[in-house]
Amino acid sequence: MVAEFEIKTKQLIDSLKGICASYGLGNDGNEFKIITQAFLYKFLNDKFAHELKKANKTIANAQKWEEAFKALSDDDREMLSLQLGADTAILKPEHLISHLYNRQNEADFAKLFDDTLREIAKQNNDIFAVKTDGGTKITLFEQNGLSNFISDESKRDSFCKAIINKVADFSLESIFNQKYDFFATIFEYLIKDYNKDSGGKYAEYYTPHAVAKIMAAILVTGDVKNVSCYDPSAGSGTLLMNIAHAIGEDRCTIYSQDISQKSSNLLRLNLILNNLVHSISNIIQGNTMLHPFHKENNNLKKFDYIVSNPPFKMDFTDFRDDLDTKENKERFFAGIPKIPAKKLESMSIYSLFLQHIIYSLKANGKAAVVVPTGFITAQSGIDKAIREYLIEKKMLGGVVSMPSNIFATTGTNVSIVFIDASNKEDVVLIDASNLGRTVKDGKNQKTVLQPEEEQQIIDTFNNKVQVEDFSVVVSYDDIKTKNYSFSAGQYFDVKIEYVDITKDEFDAKMKSFSDNLEAMFSESKELEDEIKKQLVGLVYGQ
Repeated sequence: MVAEFEIKTKQLIDSLKGICASYGLGNDGNEFKIITQAFLYKFLNDKFAHELKKANKTIANAQKWEEAFKALSDDDREMLSLQLGADTAILKPEHLISHLYNRQNEADFAKLFDDTLREIAKQNNDIFAVKTDGGTKITLFEQNGLSNFISDESKRDSFCKAIINKVADFSLESIFNQKYDFFATIFEYLIKDYNKDSGGKYAEYYTPHAVAKIMAAILVTGDVKNVSCYDPSAGSGTLLMNIAHAIGEDRCTIYSQDISQKSSNLLRLNLILNNLVHSISNIIQGNTMLHPFHKENNNLKKFDYIVSNPPFKMDFTDFRDDLDTKENKERFFAGIPKIPAKKLESMSIYSLFLQHIIYSLKANGKAAVVVPTGFITAQSGIDKAIREYLIEKKMLGGVVSMPSNIFATTGTNVSIVFIDASNKEDVVLIDASNLGRTVKDGKNQKTVLQPEEEQQIIDTFNNKVQVEDFSVVVSYDDIKTKNYSFSAGQYFDVKIEYVDITKDEFDAKMKSFSDNLEAMFSESKELEDEIKKQLVGLVYGQ
């Protein structure tokens, strides 16, 4: 049944993309808005039906639940809405897909379609709106209407009719008892075309599941409840979804910030799919470095868990000097990158995110951050100062250096730094660069870890196991003596193989070496003589 619904759901997504292509919006910059919002409308409609039927037997037993719901008085519908889960959008009878389906042949259907989505967004704004760092609310659906993406006004009605016919085709109700893995698959499929090079910057919003799974499994051990999880560069939320799933969606509250409105909308969708609607009000669209939003008692909020795959390089010259203030001295304890004379786009913004994360951790908090592997061995500047801080404060859990091309969209080698203020003893350093197999991903090559390899990394780290040429367990003092290097390879033993041989065997080997040398010297003399002969034979002008 689950596999069948996964196929049907993916077919629905493909159908919506087909509609966009038919109306000239295939690979258009706005296509993802149409796909994700049409799917979201379908999801919210069917979730509403699912919750209604759980709360009211009459509606559950009705041949057409929509008619039974419509037949209730306004007061009864309002009372019923109070019994629904807090993560359920509240809809009126005229908001339902069936209502629009029955009116699709009326004039100005596109306006009715757009108005319906706007009304749903307005009615559920308190729960489903994402905020900017300035406090402006970004509503659930496009305020300009989805039909306005069609430039030819005469085709807007038929475009909206095509969408409503597709989303009315089957019900998602029976999948709402599914868990994270099902919806993670659906979410990935929903945005997969916007996570490749052809999708432009959407690729930045996605972290491979292997990386996300490893980070969550190492960070979350034992029974955890009532904790806060934060990502200051959240993208579409893959890291947050994984850690929330590891903890339990009802045992944690998500906080995030990301400069991109597109990624914040994708993250909101991810939260809705994964029973984390209660955290949507904590999703902030804005510049985390310049305007960190989450605060407590006028100070930056501290978190139990932080996960992040921040941008590595970016030109931030336009606000670099605004960061260099007395108020930020403690947050950016290792310094702020200077503006270079050229290659402004190569400014190491990840070092700011890493410092912000360290500063935003609770005293007993844990964090996992993806960094370029060059960070773990750099011998000067801000990178080394951050490493020294982590060692001197004894707050490093360990480091995992990943295989190259684990991210298909970048050739940069990455490592995961695990920060853990409770770890006062040994540190685990893992070199996983030789794991995985190479596969083709569009035009790119990427490395894919097998499930057993993911588990190998997780078990080795959590159990602090030393494995030859793979992992080392070292003290903070060991790391100091290695100039604060976090690279496992620098701690591996240098192996020199000794072989016992007799005197006769030694003499035979030495004679063999000597004979080979004599032969090479003889050949060299012949070659030398031949070259001299050729030189003598050379005549000027020929």
